[in-house]
Amino acid sequence: MPTQKTHQSELERLENLEEKARLGGGRKAVDKRHAAGKLTARERIDLLFDEGSFVELNGLAESQSRDFGMQEKKVPGDGVVTGYGTVDGRLVFAYAQDATVLGGSVGTIHGKKICFLMDEALKVRAPLVGLNDSGGGRLNEGFFASEGVAGMFFRNTAASGVIPQISAMMGSCAGVAVYSPAITDFIIMVEEKSHMVITGPAVIKSVTGEEVTMEDLGGAGVHSRKSGTAHFTAEDDEACIALVKHLLGYLPDNCDREPPEIKATDDPDRTDETLMDVVPADFRKAYDMRDVIQRVVDHGHFFEVLERFATSIIIGFARMEGRTVGIVANQPKVWAGSLDVDSSDKAARFIRFCDAFNIPLLNFVDVPGYFPGVRQEHMGIIRHGAKMLYAYAEATVPKITLALRKEYGGAVMAMCCVGMGVDQMLAWPIAQLVVLDTKTAVNMIYRREIQAADDPDAYRDARIEEYDHKYSNPFHAASNMLVHRVIKPAETRPQLIRALRALRNKRRPEPSRRHGNIPL
Repeated sequence: MPTQKTHQSELERLENLEEKARLGGGRKAVDKRHAAGKLTARERIDLLFDEGSFVELNGLAESQSRDFGMQEKKVPGDGVVTGYGTVDGRLVFAYAQDATVLGGSVGTIHGKKICFLMDEALKVRAPLVGLNDSGGGRLNEGFFASEGVAGMFFRNTAASGVIPQISAMMGSCAGVAVYSPAITDFIIMVEEKSHMVITGPAVIKSVTGEEVTMEDLGGAGVHSRKSGTAHFTAEDDEACIALVKHLLGYLPDNCDREPPEIKATDDPDRTDETLMDVVPADFRKAYDMRDVIQRVVDHGHFFEVLERFATSIIIGFARMEGRTVGIVANQPKVWAGSLDVDSSDKAARFIRFCDAFNIPLLNFVDVPGYFPGVRQEHMGIIRHGAKMLYAYAEATVPKITLALRKEYGGAVMAMCCVGMGVDQMLAWPIAQLVVLDTKTAVNMIYRREIQAADDPDAYRDARIEEYDHKYSNPFHAASNMLVHRVIKPAETRPQLIRALRALRNKRRPEPSRRHGNIPL
């Protein structure tokens, strides 16, 4: 006869199953990870959430496959830990793939667990964090695993612009395991320990004959500098999860909430006379725009995004009076701050993220135009540059633009000016808001007159002085309401804060439509 069940016997059964789930692939596999300088999935979860707050969901779910030896390989949890808890007191949903179980591969149940978690996060509109460590789709389960994989992509897309989605890449991820993170808002990679590839070095060699290491193919350095896929990098697991938590601190729970506000302790009326020393009045001299940003924002704290990619433009988060703002700024140190294919993409996606999550945009402008050249034209600078135009025009959050020096050509519109829906357009007295720089404009307008003059150089200099006085200054733009205020550099912080205060309750009615068609 079967043994009579008791409360105690079933509690023991539960404890045994939970212990198997906690061990994942077993003690040897856990020790191997530790020896490689990596944490287990559960250790990562413990680091992310406030102590004692994590609630695991579907912890005993396991693969139902019986083919290819799966009956002997299945374990409770099926290689992924899912659940919710609080991060700095705020509700967050998260999953952590367990590479000790079949390499963290995405099987049917594994995928369904993540899909269920995504559904729950979207129901209550709370941020979603993925701690990814997966070799891709589980071959042992064949095509059946695709439902969960495809379901993840579908839900990432449904959640886009509704809840913040952050992906931490904490191991070597391949194939389908990199596409879900690619749809999310931000990706963090661990240096020398995480990788993102569609196909690995062995497949590439067999198909194309190219030989490459995993690190050179899809390491953190590649994706943070060349592809622009990784928004941040971290030196180890602990630093990676600390970055996740820091990033969450700037973001709202969902698209209907305001970003977290902290107590303002930096004087909103603080002025800074050194700004005139930082930014040379001689437009031929470069400077680091970060030095301007750090002097203006609260306590000089600027959280830069995609710092190593497309470096002629700077994007990132800061606070003004304790409230989150998104910053888009030209970088005069790189190509004089020109816009190119990659910098346009980088800025456009960040602008759209900020707009989706109620984060005001501050634009610091010193731009000579789009970067010229055959390569840029052939790479599609027209199409890519149009993404910035579209993103700014579409954005309904407060948009404040400050012209520091150069505002030339079509890049003026790309950085959000009057006519592009800017709410307040500010300028320093040395700024020039023109189609072309003065010398080039004069050479084109007065080409014949200069050639015919008795003293061409003197004639050109006179025309340049005249053009400068009439057009190449913010006062002419202000007289035409193309600049709303010309401000003293030292007063940049208080002036921006006053503009943000005035726009805090901004609302703009939107036309009824499914969505626009951004020039991707």
